[in-house]
Amino acid sequence: MLKTIFFNPVYNAFVFLVDIIPGHDLGLAIIILTVLIKVAIYPLYQKAIITNLKLKEANPQIEELKKKYQNDKNEQARQIMDFYKKNGINPFSGFLVILIQIPIFLTLFYVFRGDIGVHLDSLYSFVSAPTDSNNLFLGWFNLYDSKNYLFAVLTGLTQFFQTKLTLPAQSPVAKEKKDGQPSFAEEFGRSMNMQMLYIMPVVIVFIATSLPAAVSLYWITSNTLSIALELFYRRHLKKTVV
Repeated sequence: MLKTIFFNPVYNAFVFLVDIIPGHDLGLAIIILTVLIKVAIYPLYQKAIITNLKLKEANPQIEELKKKYQNDKNEQARQIMDFYKKNGINPFSGFLVILIQIPIFLTLFYVFRGDIGVHLDSLYSFVSAPTDSNNLFLGWFNLYDSKNYLFAVLTGLTQFFQTKLTLPAQSPVAKEKKDGQPSFAEEFGRSMNMQMLYIMPVVIVFIATSLPAAVSLYWITSNTLSIALELFYRRHLKKTVV
């Protein structure tokens, strides 16, 4: 079932792109395929970005509600959910994008981890088997190499900048505590943000060094597109989403 839904369409699209691209460059095929996948999930991704912008704008009001109902957690949760509903915010929309991208990433890992001709039995009848392919991206980078440290570092850097753009900013209310001591929830949230921002990219660099460079190239391209979309919405749509 998963092979039919995820692997077969992605693999066939990849083989088709390699076949029609001048020079049969696997790297260019990966970049184009990544763009096509982003376009396919664009409606969900667009909604997630807009929701994230709304959450950042609404963060001071949410902190006020947390402060106002700090002694009644049930009422606090109800008031926050009512606030989300009134302002058309779905705080869980970002999780849906993440959940969708997990099987896509795993699919691409299996597509790119070996020679393009390994899975010929999965080709559709109207897709021709690859007769030639160039695994040297830009004539220099071997995409089957699992020790490409340049791509690994670029993967970590793009992940860092993407995370930095999407993490919620700390509100002034959270910073100005009368007793000078942040709550456990705030301290935990700050710790998680720091780990996501600084530790996760480092972990990703080490992971990327053990993966084929083709997977890292997909990861870099995907992160770069996500950063570009985030900046686009911040610049052009921020005034219209809240």
